[in-house]
Amino acid sequence: MEFILQPWQLFLVILAGWMNRQQQEVIEYLRTENQVLKQKLGKKRILLDDDQRRRLAVKGVVLGRKRLEEVGTLFTPDTILRWHRMLVANKWDYSDHRKSKPGRPPLPDEVRQLVVRMARENPSWGYDRIAGAIQNLGHDVSDQSVGNILKAHGVEPAPDRKRQTTWKTFLKAHWDVLAAIDFTTVEVWTKSGLVTYYLLFVMELRTRRVHFAGCTANPHEAWMKQAARELTSFDDGFLNDKRYLIMDRDTKFCESFRSILRQSDVEPIMLPPKSPNLNAQLERYFGSLKSECLSRMIFFGKQSLERAVCEYVEHHHRERNHQGLGNRLIDPDEQVGKPDGDVECHERLGGLLHYYHRTAA
Repeated sequence: MEFILQPWQLFLVILAGWMNRQQQEVIEYLRTENQVLKQKLGKKRILLDDDQRRRLAVKGVVLGRKRLEEVGTLFTPDTILRWHRMLVANKWDYSDHRKSKPGRPPLPDEVRQLVVRMARENPSWGYDRIAGAIQNLGHDVSDQSVGNILKAHGVEPAPDRKRQTTWKTFLKAHWDVLAAIDFTTVEVWTKSGLVTYYLLFVMELRTRRVHFAGCTANPHEAWMKQAARELTSFDDGFLNDKRYLIMDRDTKFCESFRSILRQSDVEPIMLPPKSPNLNAQLERYFGSLKSECLSRMIFFGKQSLERAVCEYVEHHHRERNHQGLGNRLIDPDEQVGKPDGDVECHERLGGLLHYYHRTAA
């Protein structure tokens, strides 16, 4: 019996053959493209994220190992099938839903922060000492846990930390007997024209009190020696109770100036070259002095300069809050902090400086 195709059946056969040929051509192109990419990449790995691996695994497991080898993918069949096995394993992984994880419970973040803080603030403390201090605060922690926490944060053991005394730690340890000295400059109009004046300041680092030691257009050796005598005067010298005086390597701080300081038991501390941050408190004061006063005025003669500087020093001590002192005043009067009385504004230098205070009730 002879089977005769109907016209519509013949059309479907032709259409299916044409579509199969088109698919083969697309597959052949993709295989060639993959081969070119492999040759281009050589031995370099293709790094994929989890979402990209998931998409390839879902598609690849449907094809199977044999058809994947025929296609010639960028990744081996074993790799794609391994990704699929990982997807299946993750589907049945309920470890995230466990109420408690196996093993010893982790230490609270508060304890970890305390351990790191104590180690950094106390270079000589070992693991046992830190563990004891933590127990004083109501937390039970072992010395081994302290060691693990410090290792995780890159903090070295006590013997190594002892040799890492920072300049900040040194300054705080000597606040009461430490002062700093330095120059700043300002341009002044005189009969001879515009002249640069040098202003010499000394600061008590613990309290941030500032002493204006004088100004001159020529800070020669004789002027510096006289300044040293006044700073170390037995009666009212600003450096009477100081043991160390920080200064840079400016040649104006000559040997005779330093010698007078040593005779009064004040040891000059010469800072390394190009290190303004080591005298940061006085440098910060200079920034405020210039931005709030000197840079906003034009000075005619030495007398007008000295008057403005003295006004600002008084403002610095009694009327300006300092962030380095907890945002407090250096020399507050009795009315500071009281809620009673009318609020008044006190002006200095024609209104450049303001201070708000309450009148006595």
